[in-house]
This record gives sequence, structure tokens and C-alpha cells, in this order.
Amino acid sequence: MRVLLVEDDFMIGEAIQEALKDASYAADWVKNGQTALTTLGCQHYDLVLLDLGLPGKDGLEVLTRIRAKDNPVPLLIITARDGLDDRLRGLDGGADDYVLKPFEMAELLARMRAVLRRKGGNATPVLSNGVVSLDPATREASVNDRAPVQLSNREFALLQALLARPGAILSRSDLEDRIYGWGEEVESNAVEFLIHSLRRKLGSEVIKNVRGAGWMVSKNA
Repeated sequence: MRVLLVEDDFMIGEAIQEALKDASYAADWVKNGQTALTTLGCQHYDLVLLDLGLPGKDGLEVLTRIRAKDNPVPLLIITARDGLDDRLRGLDGGADDYVLKPFEMAELLARMRAVLRRKGGNATPVLSNGVVSLDPATREASVNDRAPVQLSNREFALLQALLARPGAILSRSDLEDRIYGWGEEVESNAVEFLIHSLRRKLGSEVIKNVRGAGWMVSKNA
């Protein structure tokens, strides 16, 4: 999944971006509100992490502008502002959660997973199409009643993208967009290599190839 991080503090932003990449997210980082709005206008994101104390446009103004465009992207505020008024303004303004600095990355990642579940209409933490199950907390996948297997970061990211939309065909560019962030080198056969690796771990029928279009997992298999 692709995440936009909006944070002007270099040390904090660098640490969060690295942690997001380690957790299998494609993470893009911008440092002011106007760049965030411009970026959201031309790139799809699965989730936004938004600081409030930004140069130029304040985070609350950015939030207002995002929701005014009817953009439903899941959004978590991450800030040191701990006043009740700020929290209420953020939540009432359309934020899905509010995380106070300093925080442990494990908590932030858990809150991100919870928000993504709620937005996706999933009551349980595990993604499944009835045959393949994927646990975002452990990055383990299982087929039917077999023992779960551990996936690499990019294997997890690719399977998560497919299971988030069972029955939908995702092209090579769709999958690359959810696996790689800005500046990350994408090898020409990276998607095929990851799919081959997942089929080897989970079975050849788990991911279906739609010739000339892309790949999919079955819906409600």
C-alpha cells in the first residue's frame, strides 16, 4: 500500500519513512502542506499521515482542503499538539485518527492497520478471499488450513494489493505503484519475480494471470 507522509521535521520524517518501508509500505515524504495537496491531486494514496505544524499551510487547513474535494483517503494526524481543541478540530474536520508525538512506531502501524480495516469495511484484521488469508500484523499468508508462511516485504505488499480488491485485475503499473515509493529503482521483471515467488510459497493457482491485462486473486473463492 502507498502512504503519503507530510512532516516538516527532517529527523522525524526520515525515521517514519524508513519504518514504513520496513513495514512493507511504499512511503512518499513531503515537507509542507502545499506540496501535499499537489501530490494528492496527481497520485493515488491508500493512507495519509499528516503533521499539523507545517510551514505555509497548516495541517488543519490541508485536511480541510482534502475533504472539501471529497477525497475519502484514510488520514491520521500525527502531531505534538495535545490540546483538546486541536484534537476535536482534527477529528471533526475529517481525520480518521489522531496520534500524539512522541509515539512508538508499533502503535502508529497498528493504528494505520485499524483505520485501513475500517475504511475497507473489514471487521477482522485478516484479509482473505476465502482461500488465501493474509495477516498484516505478522505478514504471514496461508492457504485454506495449511500452516502460514512468512512473506518478504515486497511479497506481502503485492499480495496485500491483490487481496484488497479480490476479483479486480491489477496491471503491472498498478502493482508497482503499491510496492515502490519515489526514487526506488524498479527492475523490469520485478512483479513477475514476486508473483513467481508467491506461487512457489502458496501454490500456483493462488494468483491468476489475465493475459495482456495483469493479475488477480479470485473473489469469494
